[in-house]
Order: sequence, then C-alpha cells, then structure tokens
Amino acid sequence: MSRPTDISPLARVMRRVDAAADGDPGRDAYATGFPSIDKWLGGGLRRGDLVVLGGDVQSGKSALALAIGLRMAQAGTPAVFFTSEMSHERVMERALAIEGRARVDDLRRGSLDDFTRAGVGAAAVRFREAIPTISAFPPGGGVEALAGDIRRTLDHRVAIVDSLQGLAGSTRAQDEELAAAVRLLKALAIELDIAILLTCQLPLLSVDRADPRPVLDDFGVQGAVKQHADVVMAIFREEMYRPGYGVEGATELLVRKNRNGNVGYVDLFFYKQWMRFEDMLDPDR
Repeated sequence: MSRPTDISPLARVMRRVDAAADGDPGRDAYATGFPSIDKWLGGGLRRGDLVVLGGDVQSGKSALALAIGLRMAQAGTPAVFFTSEMSHERVMERALAIEGRARVDDLRRGSLDDFTRAGVGAAAVRFREAIPTISAFPPGGGVEALAGDIRRTLDHRVAIVDSLQGLAGSTRAQDEELAAAVRLLKALAIELDIAILLTCQLPLLSVDRADPRPVLDDFGVQGAVKQHADVVMAIFREEMYRPGYGVEGATELLVRKNRNGNVGYVDLFFYKQWMRFEDMLDPDR
C-alpha cells in the first residue's frame, strides 16, 4: 500500500511546533523585517491571515506597507504589492526614497549630494536582485478583479493591498462594498494559504476626543475589519494632533486586535522627509 503524500493539518502543526523548539520559525509566518512587529505577531504575517494596517490621512500607512514588502523581498519572501494610489514609477520612487534615505523631490530633480546618491545607488542594486512585484489596480475596480490578480500570483506568499478604499466602485454603497471586500480578502487568504496585508483609512476617527489614538471602531465599514481581520494595527503619530507635545517622528504602531496573540503597541520612528519607518529596537537596518 502506497504511503499518502498529503500531510494532515495536525502533522503540519506539530512539525511547526518542533521546528520552533529547535530555533527554526518555520514557514507559517513571514517576517516583516521590523523585529518589534514580528515579536508581537509571533514571527510575522501568518499564512491564512488578513492583517489590516490603518491610519489617518498622511500618517504613513502606505509607506510602512511598502517598507514591509521591501524588507520581505530582501529576506527572500516572495511578495506582491498592489496599489490603487500610485503608478509603478511612483512606487519605485518611494522605494528608493525609503531605502536610500532620500527626499522624493530631490530624486525627481536629481539634486542629490554624493552621500545620498551613493545610498540611492546601493538601494537600486539591491532592488535588481530582490524587490516585491508591483501591480497597479484601477481605483474602483472592485475586489473581484483584485482577487483574480491575486490568484494569478500564486508563486507569492504575501499580498499587500494598498488600499481598501481604493476598491470601492461607488460612494453610495461604499460601506457595504468595502465590508464585502474585507470578507472576501479574508476568505482568499485562507483559500490560497497566503498572508494578506491590507491598508485602510479610518473614516470614523475623531481627532477631537480626549485620546485620538485609533480604536477598532474607527475602521468603520460596518465593523467588517473588527470582525473578520486576524490582526488589526493602527499608526499613531502624536505630532499630527498635538504639535509640540510629542517627539517629532515618534510613532506608536497600535496592535488593536491579534487573534492569535497579545495586543499592545510597537515603538517606531518616522522620518517624514524620506517616508521611512525604523524600528526603535533595530534603527539602523
């Protein structure tokens, strides 16, 4: 009698447990490249999970999502970055700014000093060897079209979608449409056994309340993010709401929901001029 080639779910879990005990994180989670985030998430973004990253306008959520994609690619994790907000060229400009520690305006004008030019050149060399696949989808194209694109990239293990609001085809039924999109993306993560990172605006955020830190209810869309996402994180930069009170650049990445772990926050630092986030535990990466 031939031996079955399929491994049962129980066997896969036990293999991961044994591998973790031996110091091998296994392939269940893909490191984001930010050690503090990975610590909270049990090693990184997990297969089958929908992870939602929210933030106010200009808080840096797209920049952080792209930075995670860049670091994953450099670590050998196949990732695809879907964007409804930028062209491929604009994404590459941001990537060079983030990794080369350069201002986008200086990149466009070509007005880089020798030190910065060397940093950008080094980043470009790294990108030739490893970079996430960049794929643009038209605003309002709908989640079904995006799902088809994700299915055609089965060789990737992580799909980064920027952003949820870009999927809406109309403003009249936007909440219903976006709630359905969240549910479909979660189902897709399970079906394809991949991790999906989704950026999201905070339509119900009130900056006038005593504590403007985002909470789960701020994500809106009929509570779909709160209910269906496995992990929900939100960017909070105090300088945006209380100028002069907080340290410029200091960032709290709030873990508001974590289905398989604890909630809390991660200390990051945001260099606005470069659109670059750095982990306070590993600032020089």
